[in-house]
Amino acid sequence: MIRLILNILWFILGGWLSGLLWLLGGAILAITIVGLPYTFAAWRIAAFSFWPFGRDVVSRESLGQADVGTGPLGFVLNIIWFIFAGWYIALSHLLIAVAEFVTIIGIPFALKDLQLARLALAPVGMTVVEKPN
Repeated sequence: MIRLILNILWFILGGWLSGLLWLLGGAILAITIVGLPYTFAAWRIAAFSFWPFGRDVVSRESLGQADVGTGPLGFVLNIIWFIFAGWYIALSHLLIAVAEFVTIIGIPFALKDLQLARLALAPVGMTVVEKPN
C-alpha cells in the first residue's frame, strides 16, 4: 500500500514528466540510427521513471543475462553515452535529489532520483526488476 501511495505521489509530482522525457529521448535516439543501441535502455529508464517504487535497478550480468551490454562493447557504449548525454542527465537528477533531501517527506523521492542519476550515467547492461514484497 505504501509503494502505491509513493508511486502515485511520484507520478503526480514529476514522474510523468521525467518518464515522458526519457521516452522522447529514446525516440530521438531511434530516429538517429546511430543512437539505436541506447533506445531500449532509455525506454527501460522511462518505465522506471514513471513508477519507481517497488522496483530496483540491477545489472543484467548479475541476473545471468549476459548480452552485448555486459561485455567490452557495453563498456564502450556506456563511455560514449556518458560523454554525450549521461553526465548532464545524471546531474539534473542529482540536483533534484538534493532539493528533495531538504524535506523529510522528500527523502524517499530523493533516493529514487539518486537511482535514476546512477542509471543515467551508464544505462547499457542495466535492467529494472520488481522487488519482492
